[in-house]
Amino acid sequence: MKLFALSDLHVGYAENRWAIERITPRPSDWLILAGDLGETEQHLLYVLDTLGPRFKQLVWTPGNHELYTMPSERGAPRGQARYERLIELCRSRGVITPEDPYVLWDGEGGPHVLAPMFLLYDYSFRPADVSERDAVAWAIESGVLCSDEELLDPAPHASRPAWCRARLAATEARLAAIEGHSTVLINHFPLREELVRLRHIPRFSIWCGTRRTHDWHTRFRARVVVSGHLHIPRTDWIDGVRFEEVSFGYPRQRPADRTADSCLREILPGPAGAAPLGT
Repeated sequence: MKLFALSDLHVGYAENRWAIERITPRPSDWLILAGDLGETEQHLLYVLDTLGPRFKQLVWTPGNHELYTMPSERGAPRGQARYERLIELCRSRGVITPEDPYVLWDGEGGPHVLAPMFLLYDYSFRPADVSERDAVAWAIESGVLCSDEELLDPAPHASRPAWCRARLAATEARLAAIEGHSTVLINHFPLREELVRLRHIPRFSIWCGTRRTHDWHTRFRARVVVSGHLHIPRTDWIDGVRFEEVSFGYPRQRPADRTADSCLREILPGPAGAAPLGT
């Protein structure tokens, strides 16, 4: 029994749906879906219904796109209410969510506690001389504006950073209560700022995480940290902990022959010989 991960499926694109439908069944293995599966409830259910039968267990955490309220969705739940609706849909398919008790992975490479998280961002991935209040204007100066500013409603919280702070407090308390096991931390957004390497749009960083999670990989005994969002799949090692960015991404960002199967990242037990340089 192995643990795999994939994120940023963006199944609003027909090419991505075609790729997802061709993922090889792995009925003994688990799959982490680390956010941005799509923008609508229908997109979420499509992914769960397509991949659920192919894996023993799915684990989901939301990205920013799942939380969008699209212009066509008049009267649809927004903000916290939308998140709670997505949790209901996942639970109806037997999918583990950030609101469920953490589970102990006892497959290959275990035991480790799997901790899916929903943390958002607080604009703190910015220069020291730019205030939180001015962060969005700073990004716009470079021609960058995230769709979240229009489509991701934080209600009933006053702002997305305020929602992030509430999520951080609740999640931190849950992680601190884990005893006796190392963890696999799962979040859509990267947990550390230096992982956000956006050469062409560097100021997009403000929508990519929070500095408050900088030391969570060591504080909460992570064996692996899983994230997406950046659409730059890669492996990094920090303090002896493996960080996996597991995005599939938009069709234009991939070679035509790159399959969803080839993008599945083995989280546990992990690639043979995987180790940080110098160890």
